[in-house]
Amino acid sequence: MPERPAQGLAKAKTGKRWRGRQSVIEVHPIIALHGAPRVNLFDVVPAFSRNKLFRRDRMTCAYCGQRFHERELQCEHIVPHSRGGGWTWMNLVTACGLCNGRKACRTPEEAGMPLVYLPYVPSRFEDFLLEGRHVRADVHEWLAARLPRSSRAGTRLS
Repeated sequence: MPERPAQGLAKAKTGKRWRGRQSVIEVHPIIALHGAPRVNLFDVVPAFSRNKLFRRDRMTCAYCGQRFHERELQCEHIVPHSRGGGWTWMNLVTACGLCNGRKACRTPEEAGMPLVYLPYVPSRFEDFLLEGRHVRADVHEWLAARLPRSSRAGTRLS
């Protein structure tokens, strides 16, 4: 059953005046297409963003394990940026300011600060949820059912 109709206006010129007639197309929340794309979207690494990193890591510091508000969190390089560590999903975790300052430009081993959880690259389904869009409950369930078992986004993201 379609949730929201898409509305438009079909116009036709009659003489010197435009006359409009409203059209309504009912659209289902999930649309499946036939055929295969030329690029396998599951092979494409989702774009990185600070907000998606914090959501992936559930607003939890990778070193002390405490949850924080977004404004208190920072992106933390496992291999420091000064040593060639990149801005990648596998080299970045969420850290609180205190832990990030304590670790400084060292690796977790050098700082004696083991990671509470490991980083991972989000799947395409998880990436859609991490975007922070307002996802309807039925669509969220459909996406959540397709998440890998290792995903931390199996429940609603806050």
